[in-house]
Amino acid sequence: MQAGKALLMTTKKNRKIFVIDTSVLLYDKDCVIQLSGNDIIIPLVVLEEIDKFKSREGILGENARFFNRFLDEARKAGSLHDGVYLKEIDVNIKVELISDWSKLENLDKDYNDNVIIATANHLINSIETNKKNNIIVITKDINLRVKCDAVGIKADDYYSDYQFIQKDNLFSGYASFLVDSNIIDAIYSSKLISLSKIEDKHELCENEFVLLKSNTEDSKSALCIKKKDNLILAISKNVIHKKTAIDPKNKEQIFAMNILLDEKISLATLTGVPGSGKTYLTLMSALKLIEKEEKKRIIFTRPIQTVGKDIGYLPGTLNEKMAPWLSPIVDNFRNQFGDMTYFEMMIEKGIIDVAPLSYIRGRSFNDAIIIVDEAQNATVHELKTVITRTGRNSKIILLGDIEQVDLPYVNKFSNGLTIVIEKLKNEEITGHVNFTKGYRSELANIVSQKL
Repeated sequence: MQAGKALLMTTKKNRKIFVIDTSVLLYDKDCVIQLSGNDIIIPLVVLEEIDKFKSREGILGENARFFNRFLDEARKAGSLHDGVYLKEIDVNIKVELISDWSKLENLDKDYNDNVIIATANHLINSIETNKKNNIIVITKDINLRVKCDAVGIKADDYYSDYQFIQKDNLFSGYASFLVDSNIIDAIYSSKLISLSKIEDKHELCENEFVLLKSNTEDSKSALCIKKKDNLILAISKNVIHKKTAIDPKNKEQIFAMNILLDEKISLATLTGVPGSGKTYLTLMSALKLIEKEEKKRIIFTRPIQTVGKDIGYLPGTLNEKMAPWLSPIVDNFRNQFGDMTYFEMMIEKGIIDVAPLSYIRGRSFNDAIIIVDEAQNATVHELKTVITRTGRNSKIILLGDIEQVDLPYVNKFSNGLTIVIEKLKNEEITGHVNFTKGYRSELANIVSQKL
């Protein structure tokens, strides 16, 4: 790294001055690189908060340690107190010690978030007027953004991972077209048809499902999947039942089974309302692959979002600690087989392996089905960690409901599951389906819609 002019001395007019919160550094260890071309202020209190995470297991600890090493390396280029210019990434970075509490007298000075606000306030009060709007607090903490706005300081989310997402047009995994009746006849006859024969079509993603409906009154239809320049006839409900003994209840479940049974698709993402069959279809498909000896084991993992005690304080073995989070898979076993004998046998033989998301780094899974439940409660960086564990002859399935995000600092659009779906939707080895109808019970459906 090469030293340059101290922070805030740059003459570039379009540079922003970003005051970075701890939540951003823990969320994305490469955030400074992502914010290149700007000036970065790290309040000293943020370094104190980062220090508390450096001995943690999992991605938070890794990110804390990475950023500590990053700053230590930056010190070789100059003084963090005065500001260092990192030429390779075009970033000025400075650790700021000074806080200005003028007009912030009602804020508690012992609260770290308020110290960050006071640090930004110092910068605003010490810079020329025409550049004050260039100072922005960047944080994943919604409440901190609200407090900044309340005291007249600009604040924004860290958008690097999801600013490309079209919030009014999230990828559902399927589309619908009206076509001439002869098109539907042709696809049933030949099992495929060139996309060039479909008029008025919008651009389709690879492995996107298509419902073709006749534009006449004969009610003909066909379920297809886009493969390169063709539409391929999807595996039918009867064929799925013959192969797996699973009876799909609607077109989305048929689409999902096509993805789950397709050996060429290594990453499947299933989203949708509770009780729509995501976990059931995934688990039953995985068991069928185990039965046919096409896969050797099932890896079950999920983010540990607790209310109260962390996993480390629960008694017993890892499997016993994970028991509260295994409930969905246990319920499906009980509903399908009547008791837990089969499940317990598979656990004992190691055919089913429970792997908490925070402990998965460094492992490699070959000949396996990897099921990530509640994936909407993971960041994209956590999902990247588990997806890159996928080894030879393995398939990973991400399940979740993006309308039910429990992870602090992220929402329907910025959670890891949404980002993975949107970034990988046009890859040949990925497939996605969104479920819109639940089958848990009539009461569950009514409450889901009206409460």
